[in-house]
Amino acid sequence: MRYAMNGSSRLQNIAVWRREAKLDRTVQLGTVAEELMDRQISPRLVKFGDIADIWSQLLPVELGRHCRLEGVARGQLTVLVDSSCYMYELQLCSSKLLEQLQRQCPRARIEKIRFSLG
Repeated sequence: MRYAMNGSSRLQNIAVWRREAKLDRTVQLGTVAEELMDRQISPRLVKFGDIADIWSQLLPVELGRHCRLEGVARGQLTVLVDSSCYMYELQLCSSKLLEQLQRQCPRARIEKIRFSLG
């Protein structure tokens, strides 16, 4: 009986089915994105969002332009630096930076700062 439909009816049914399928995917993608934000991204922002703010306050503007925070994992803050000369400057003041980050962001539990070119 399914195959008894004429060609235009089948095309209309396919068009309707595709529209409905697209709408369902959009809703599902939104749900997945919301869950991702709630479960993974938001808690990290709460925990590590202050680090970026404090980091930018601690560094001179010129030095801050040449580095960016990559992430925090297992107590280690990773910082990407665009030049070896700026990396050297950051390494010279790393103990003070670490001390200030530990004092101002105790929830992050940063134990070490690692600089790498990138």
